[in-house]
Amino acid sequence: MLPSRKVRWASSMTMRDFSLQRRRSLLGMVAMGAASIAVAAKPQILEIQVWKDPNCGCCNAWIEHLEKNGFSPSVIDAGNNAARARLGLPQKFASCHTGLVQGYVIEGHVPAADIRRLIKEKPDAIGIAVPGMPIGSPGMDGPDYGKQRDPYQVLLIQKNGSSKVFNSY
Repeated sequence: MLPSRKVRWASSMTMRDFSLQRRRSLLGMVAMGAASIAVAAKPQILEIQVWKDPNCGCCNAWIEHLEKNGFSPSVIDAGNNAARARLGLPQKFASCHTGLVQGYVIEGHVPAADIRRLIKEKPDAIGIAVPGMPIGSPGMDGPDYGKQRDPYQVLLIQKNGSSKVFNSY
């Protein structure tokens, strides 16, 4: 058997020192990777413009829903009829507030998850809408409504003015 001896590296580092340094480096890389995964898992904050009537409580509740789901709304309390018309959304899809996010029109009580899906999928469309004010939709789901929930659809509004179901609740 050969006698045990320490291997010396050019910098006078022993094999044990090298192993400890390597372990520390690997742990550091793992920690950095875990931190980047945590950052990547956090949804991106999305800015959205919202036109609404200054006295509408359900619009304010919808805006709160957006804020809780990673949106940063910029609110214009001047009504939404002119904005809806300017953005090219047909009146038949109207509701009490209109939003604009990354070039897409958001009309009415659209759930935040559907807005994120729209942005992820990037369809060639005007935007999405929940016409009217269905009870149980975001902003129309507070304690004043009890446990009542109306079925409703989120519609994808095509550039030719037609629509198709984007999601159903």
